[in-house]
Amino acid sequence: MIDVARTPDEQFADLPGFPFAPHYAEVVAEDLEPVRMHYLDEGPADGPVVLLLHGQPTWSYLYRKVIPVLVEAGLRAIAPDLIGFGRSDKPTDHTDYTVARHVGWVQSLVTGLDLTDVTLVAQDWGGPIGLSVLAAEPDRFARVVAANTILHTADPALADRLTWAVNGTGESRVVLEEALVDYLLYTQRAPVLVPSLFVGAATTNPLEPAVLAAYDAPFPDRRLTAGLRQMTALLPLTRNDVGARLGRRTMRALEQLEKPFLTCYSDGDPATRGWETVFVERVPGAQGQPHRTIAGAGHFLQEDAGEELGRTVAAFVTGG
Repeated sequence: MIDVARTPDEQFADLPGFPFAPHYAEVVAEDLEPVRMHYLDEGPADGPVVLLLHGQPTWSYLYRKVIPVLVEAGLRAIAPDLIGFGRSDKPTDHTDYTVARHVGWVQSLVTGLDLTDVTLVAQDWGGPIGLSVLAAEPDRFARVVAANTILHTADPALADRLTWAVNGTGESRVVLEEALVDYLLYTQRAPVLVPSLFVGAATTNPLEPAVLAAYDAPFPDRRLTAGLRQMTALLPLTRNDVGARLGRRTMRALEQLEKPFLTCYSDGDPATRGWETVFVERVPGAQGQPHRTIAGAGHFLQEDAGEELGRTVAAFVTGG
């Protein structure tokens, strides 16, 4: 039996630029009892589905500029909050969160809603999670847009390929970007985690105080932050990590993927820089696609260039 907390609904009242109605579904992962996942569901019910996955430390609020563009193009936009984030349930024990369970929870949503012909849009942790769901449910997906994301593998072949190094070397050593290690240690040691500090630091355009407050809204007290803190601890830094093994299995599936695969990265995100090239080289479906680099945007390109990302996704889906 897991202990689960929920953020009070009043925390989500009157958030700027966020008029969307909440939807909920019970999802399951591994041997855990069901938990409640929140998701946005906008646009025509019979429209092509675009699944928008966020990462750390955000929630579906991140896609508020993207969703209207997709809806205007006749698409159905579904943006879930990962378990532990946003309006979704938040297990209070940090050990309840694993990479495999995050994959399982999203997979459960996709199968529970019976989503098909899905376009996956994945940013940050949305990539490792969403791409692993695609590998498990390939017939449900039609195409992929990878946007400022990575796939945790710690593969020695990544040496000198990434701006932020995360790769094995030799028989038993690793090469790690110092900033990544600093970030991981901070999130484990800081007595209080404030998501807006990270979001504000990883965008190129200053965010309004009310927007920053919206990223903090899901976490009014420390009891609700176990998943927020644990996600960074789940970063696979070695080849032996269970998350890296899952990432390598997912990469093997991607290396057989013929479905269209588009990269849409910003020019201001060193944390993911290099992965756009790796994906293009390794994924057959990435060949000949109109890959994009969005200028003047940081890690959270949904904030800096949300409408542009939305137009890119819409054109990719509709062929426009």
